[in-house]
Amino acid sequence: MRTTGKASKPSMKSILCAALLLLLSACGQRDLPSPYHAIDVTWQHTHADFTLFDFNGKPRNLLDFRGKVAVLFFGYTHCPDVCPTTLADLAQVMRILGPDAKRVQVIFVTLDPERDKPALLAKYVTSFNPSFLGLYGDAEATQKAAKSFGVNYQKQFDKHGGYTLDHSDGIFLLGTRGKPLLLSRYEEPADQMAQDIRLLLSINQ
Repeated sequence: MRTTGKASKPSMKSILCAALLLLLSACGQRDLPSPYHAIDVTWQHTHADFTLFDFNGKPRNLLDFRGKVAVLFFGYTHCPDVCPTTLADLAQVMRILGPDAKRVQVIFVTLDPERDKPALLAKYVTSFNPSFLGLYGDAEATQKAAKSFGVNYQKQFDKHGGYTLDHSDGIFLLGTRGKPLLLSRYEEPADQMAQDIRLLLSINQ
């Protein structure tokens, strides 16, 4: 059946109401709170990876840790404050996790392979927790790994010819399938980091 007659035009009020609803809907989608305490930086480091060696001389990359949440930190054994503090905090996180800690791998990547030889690296990281793993590479591999994660570092020489390293101090959390990639700030409370790790484990990413 065919009908005739002009369709009624929508009023300006109805148009404005529809536009407002669309705007509120879009804002709601954009402003949904993150379930994590850490910052999701997956989009910034979509191809982040490394080719390094553990302190047993075994070659390693991120694929080796699939099935676990990888907790990744860049530093060096001669670090006077940030690195030992961070590793001590991560040891506390592992204690909080309890049985879930078996599904987590803490990885310490040295930015100072010149001094951090495998034996020293092994002794240093395992002193905080026996399950912690230390990785190293030559200068080129170290630089490439750091750049992949947006980590900056630079030697600062003293008057005696020694040096320290200024370096980025965030902690990366990777889901069990390599995503998402989260960045936890320095001195993030251990209980909050443990919550993020448990969430990553639960969503089976």
